[in-house]
Amino acid sequence: MDNMKVLEGKRALVTGGSRGIGAAVCKALASMGAEVFINFAGNTAAAESVADSIRDGGGSAVLMQFDVADSSAVKETVKGAIKEHGAFHILVNNAGITRDALVARMKEADWDRVIAVNLKGAFNCTQAVAMAMMKERWGRIINISSVVGTMGNPGQANYAATKAGIEGFTRSVAREMASRGITANAVAPGFIETDMTAELPEKIREQLLAQIPAGRMGSPEDVAAAVAFLASPAAGYVTGHVLHVNGGLVCD
Repeated sequence: MDNMKVLEGKRALVTGGSRGIGAAVCKALASMGAEVFINFAGNTAAAESVADSIRDGGGSAVLMQFDVADSSAVKETVKGAIKEHGAFHILVNNAGITRDALVARMKEADWDRVIAVNLKGAFNCTQAVAMAMMKERWGRIINISSVVGTMGNPGQANYAATKAGIEGFTRSVAREMASRGITANAVAPGFIETDMTAELPEKIREQLLAQIPAGRMGSPEDVAAAVAFLASPAAGYVTGHVLHVNGGLVCD
């Protein structure tokens, strides 16, 4: 087997795979030979663009539309995919949203929605793939956290809470599933060049860069490379770990 195709024969589900970090992860896993299932909530055109890019490179991609916060939709869609294609070997819980506001002014609906998508969504998807993955006795669960889960950030109490929660969830899943040949790890990006950070005012960007020892924001590909390692056979003895990809912003 081509060493670059170490995930040949594996199926990977990537949530929030239509843009940013998720899109980069989809492409990275496809380049390693995995059949990639691209989850997206609403932007069909963006998801199709990622799938086309993968197919143009000789890879395999399937679109899966559902809201990760909708437990019944997750169960139904994932169950159907497993019945048609087989068990998922890799799950990347990447889907996430922000609804920023100071705690004193945060709307309850914005707190609830961020928790539902970022944290409950990871639970929903992990539970949906778990039984079939355990029967395969090989699996990789990779949850996308954030440096904000470690350091906090004004105006993002809801987001930070979900990312800190994701890390605790990851460690628990790692302990539950290790005996079945399944690892569970998290990747915690720092400030990454995405649609989300592109909206920041220039002054804020300059302030952020001043805090990063590497002197630059990360790219989605920087994060995807970390995910690719954790998804590979080479990472079979790494589990319950949070891998920080932040240019030295937080050294843990």
